[in-house]
Amino acid sequence: MSSRRQHAEAPMSVKIPADVDQPDKILYGLTARQIAILGGTAAGCLWMLLTFRPLVPFPVLAAVLVPIAAAGIVLAVARHDGMNLDRYTLAALRHLRASKQRVTTGEPVQAPPVWCRMRGRLPEPLRLPVRAVRQDGALELAGGGVAIIVRAGTLSFGLRTAGEQAGLVAVFGRWLNSLDAPVQILVQARPVDLTGLADHITRHAPALPDPELEQAACAHAAFLTDLGIEHDLLIRQVLIVITGHIHASTPASVLPWRRHERRRVGRDSAAAVALRRATEAVQSLAALAVPAEVLDADNATAVLAESLSPGEPPLVDNLAPDDVITHREEG
Repeated sequence: MSSRRQHAEAPMSVKIPADVDQPDKILYGLTARQIAILGGTAAGCLWMLLTFRPLVPFPVLAAVLVPIAAAGIVLAVARHDGMNLDRYTLAALRHLRASKQRVTTGEPVQAPPVWCRMRGRLPEPLRLPVRAVRQDGALELAGGGVAIIVRAGTLSFGLRTAGEQAGLVAVFGRWLNSLDAPVQILVQARPVDLTGLADHITRHAPALPDPELEQAACAHAAFLTDLGIEHDLLIRQVLIVITGHIHASTPASVLPWRRHERRRVGRDSAAAVALRRATEAVQSLAALAVPAEVLDADNATAVLAESLSPGEPPLVDNLAPDDVITHREEG
């Protein structure tokens, strides 16, 4: 009994690395990429020293080699915003060379006629990672495969006892160990507006049977309104993205229409597998008393639109092909 009580009351500590994709250290705490940069810099400096030493005075040669060696060391060791400086430099150069304007077209942007004088660069096609959203909520990815989004709630882990925390960690660990496909967990902090809730309480307050209850409801609605005005309220949203890949390869000898049919069948089977995994994730989270739901097509589209423009309303309404677009003018 005492050992069981000691196990239940013992504090639980689990260490999780901040970067699970961190590359392995090969030598002296350096990765293979860092060693390659340092080795290339050292080899280049040594070649310049052996080649130009008989021709150039040593002080001049040292003045040239020291900045090169320092740049190589900084490029290999320094980090910027958690990213290695060499990767950050390549990303910055790629960003500077790329066009800053994107247009929604499936074909390359054609250059204007010769007689049209153009300033700046041509826009580039907007390549989104999601090609389409299916009716069942599955996202067809541009790189192949599908993805399902599960929206989950949160729980107060710090307020639980040590035994309860151990049980929650064990259940969550069993779900993680049961995964056989890549899963991404995204935690977002979104602004929340309490105006709608306050209006709802104020609208239904007169229907309460007791005047004191009505007065308390109105006071609570006023409190919610003042709370939203005085503070920037945020709500935490957890999104779990479960992917499903298409493993079947289409032989080159298959006819084009049959090839398209096989790709469609592969996407359907991958979507069914991803939906099953999403349902299992919802059931596993239900054991933790965490509310979760698999997003349908409308909710998945809303989440994608909000991710492209967080904190702002979507610029374009996502309408069905048969919907009629109307315009209303207020006089």
